[in-house]
Amino acid sequence: MKKRLLLFIISIGFSVSAQIGTSKNLGSADSNWTFGGSAGLGGSFGNNNGGTSIYVSPRIGYKLTENFEAGIVSDLTWTNAKYYSSNTIGVGPFVNYYIARNFYLSGMFQEYFFNQKDKINNLKYSGDEAALYFGGGYMQRIGERAYMQIGGMYNVLYKQDKSVFGSGFVPSVGVVFGL
Repeated sequence: MKKRLLLFIISIGFSVSAQIGTSKNLGSADSNWTFGGSAGLGGSFGNNNGGTSIYVSPRIGYKLTENFEAGIVSDLTWTNAKYYSSNTIGVGPFVNYYIARNFYLSGMFQEYFFNQKDKINNLKYSGDEAALYFGGGYMQRIGERAYMQIGGMYNVLYKQDKSVFGSGFVPSVGVVFGL
């Protein structure tokens, strides 16, 4: 059921993107649509327990007013280390309020679906977890209608002993086109 829901959400995203692309150029001056996201590569390279983690978070939004935007964001994370591996997919809505195009306040809900494997004991675990983030940050113009966003968010639903995540705080660096 979860896989079908995720495939449905992804197909809607591609359909909306295709329709937007045929009617107006996404992120162009005559469009209220925005797009962007963030990506990262991490790991413990060079040690015996080394591992690799790849993170991609695409997003598409719509400017409801000049300073208020709502949209949908997804998170895809793959981690593989000597003793542990995991895959996480998250999807949900977000809102951003922009202050003088230098700062932003943000809220986001994500429903995460994950698979984890303990390679030592050959134990597997799958599940889901909801997260409600609030935060903000600084914006720097990097093009005519493009901005780099640097900030952080905190998951107010985070419970240290019950969460699959190591912390409730999430730093972020990303790019948004179309503002």
